[in-house]
Amino acid sequence: MIRQFELVETVRAYDKNIDEALLNRAYVFAMKAHGTQIRASGDPYFSHPLEVAGILTDMKLDCNTIATALLHDVVEDTVATIPEIEELFGPKVAELVDGVTKLSKIEMQTESLRQAENFRKFLLAMSNDIRVLLVKLADRLHNMRTLFYIKKPEKRRRIAMETMEIYAPLAERIGMHAMKDELEHLSFQHIDPEAMESINARLHYLIEESPDLEKDMVGALTKLMEEHGISANVSGRIKRPYSIWRKMERQNISFEQLSDVMAFRIKVDDVDTCYRALGIVHQRFPMVPGRFKDYISTPKRNFYRSIHTTVMGPQNHRLEVQLRTHKMHEQAELGVAAHWQYKQQADNVEGSQYRWVRELLEILEHTNDPEEFLEHTKLEMFQDKVFCFTPKGELISLPRGSSTVDFAYAVHTEVGDHCVGAKVNGRMVPLRHQIENGDQVQILTSKGQSPSPRWESFVATGRARAAIRRHVKSKERVEYSHLGKTLIEKACRRNGLDFSSQVIVQAAKVLNLDDADMLYALVGQGTLQEDEILRAAFPGFKEDARGEGLPTVHHDWEAVDDNAIPISGMKEGAVHFADCCHPVRGDRIVGIRVPGKGAEIHTIDCGTLKDYDDRPDLWIDLRWEDDDKDNAFYAGRLRLEVVNERGALAAIAATVSKGGGNISNLVIPERDPEFYIMIVDVEVRDVKHLNDISRALRVSRVISRVDRVAG
Repeated sequence: MIRQFELVETVRAYDKNIDEALLNRAYVFAMKAHGTQIRASGDPYFSHPLEVAGILTDMKLDCNTIATALLHDVVEDTVATIPEIEELFGPKVAELVDGVTKLSKIEMQTESLRQAENFRKFLLAMSNDIRVLLVKLADRLHNMRTLFYIKKPEKRRRIAMETMEIYAPLAERIGMHAMKDELEHLSFQHIDPEAMESINARLHYLIEESPDLEKDMVGALTKLMEEHGISANVSGRIKRPYSIWRKMERQNISFEQLSDVMAFRIKVDDVDTCYRALGIVHQRFPMVPGRFKDYISTPKRNFYRSIHTTVMGPQNHRLEVQLRTHKMHEQAELGVAAHWQYKQQADNVEGSQYRWVRELLEILEHTNDPEEFLEHTKLEMFQDKVFCFTPKGELISLPRGSSTVDFAYAVHTEVGDHCVGAKVNGRMVPLRHQIENGDQVQILTSKGQSPSPRWESFVATGRARAAIRRHVKSKERVEYSHLGKTLIEKACRRNGLDFSSQVIVQAAKVLNLDDADMLYALVGQGTLQEDEILRAAFPGFKEDARGEGLPTVHHDWEAVDDNAIPISGMKEGAVHFADCCHPVRGDRIVGIRVPGKGAEIHTIDCGTLKDYDDRPDLWIDLRWEDDDKDNAFYAGRLRLEVVNERGALAAIAATVSKGGGNISNLVIPERDPEFYIMIVDVEVRDVKHLNDISRALRVSRVISRVDRVAG
């Protein structure tokens, strides 16, 4: 246990403006107040505030903070009061002690109300002085270092979980990475001792397998810097077990696939030298693609700055190298504590950078209801993030502007791929609904659902966008390939040529394509034409000068062409429904090629088809595939002349609903005192269904005319 004069001398070593009398008074007061109290370890209770003060002296914090550390438990655990603290130590120390005491009270409250996840967010705004949080983190760190003295395993695990869920993320949020790493490490050994033991065994094996790897790499990097005239401090480290386990879980990879189990730091004098040293490292050691991050030009939210790269080191080991200045390293280890200017401005709060740490003390004093607590806070300090919850209370952090689809993909890729709806705070919302701070989100899924290309227009996270694009591209390629193959088969029959997969494989080679599937997909997209494929597949093929190699343009469509390409299910990939005529199942249809996008489906009486009379190469014969299991709905567009009277819109909606349809869109382009013109999109199963609804609308007394919109 550190002695009184030793504590004073430690502070004096880094703070020339030391208030020695304040520290001596705090030391004596706390020792007397705690008296004969004993900790679970059997040590005097006063040893705990002394150790907390020692942790804060390592961060070189000011005298008020050290005094607060000595006094932080006296109000909670003894008869001392805040007014007494203020009288003896001044208003600033009293304010800090009061803030730490309130955090402890809220900690107990959240335990009883199972609000640990909420507390993770709200803790960030619990004080008007960040030093309160620094003391509380040091308090928790020492408690975790002595946690093994607690006899009950379930209590140890509960405290460790609370530390992992609340205090470690908090330390990371204010940039204190060294403290965060130690808190996670100490918690992990109580939460999952088997996993800890397993990873430690793998690390020991790695060290035994390459005992000199760390020393050799440090030596190589040091020599490399010296050869290029760079003054640098090089060190190596092995990643902590919890960081390894978390990365394996998050990325679903094995221990052997990790690229940064061992990492090396190069600390230099300035930013220019960082980038110069980076170039030297990459010249000597091959870089692993995709493993480079520049947090100097783009710092993290907690102001962390460093360059991370992964290289192939000795013995073909993938090793992470971090490059930073000495100042950046101090910032990375101690975060806000590294640059806190109390020696000159004792009451300073670090300006706008940490305004998010000031808000909740007053609210917490006036309510014990977590829902009211959540309602009032609003989390103004998180302008770049929203924090929401699963129905089980798990916290999900997303960028501001995220939709329920982003939430679904944040939970799991499978949940995102199959989401069909969402409830926010128990209320059904559209998938594009933007989530707000504190929302509880429930995702509804269906095995038959798949990502829609439309989702990409409103998602905000890279994870969701990448998953949507990956699925859509995969689906589109299959559909483009199917359409392209059908087009080539028809072109062969039309020109009296024998179609075979071997011939197409040869054509792909001639056109320098990877395989037949790529060839089919490019034809389906409209990037390649059938005659190009025929010329590549059949060297002697020549298109007839009169254009007999091209499809015939149909104008009367008296009978369904048996050779027409059947379509089913391809509504957002290889083929697209035209917005001008809104075809539905059962309509006579034709396809128009849109280069790079496949085919656009039109009804045969669509007025826009006349624009393609002189482009026969763009026409594709299509028909609906006979599929009784097609349960999809199609949007047919109707033009209604509606009597302008009360209840008219309700009558229209009731008629459509009674007929089994659904109004998906409604526009009123014209209106006068007697009649409205309404353009209504009605979701139906097929053209017969649409006609039935049209007939029902025609007999309604509020509708004078119903026409289908066709181009």
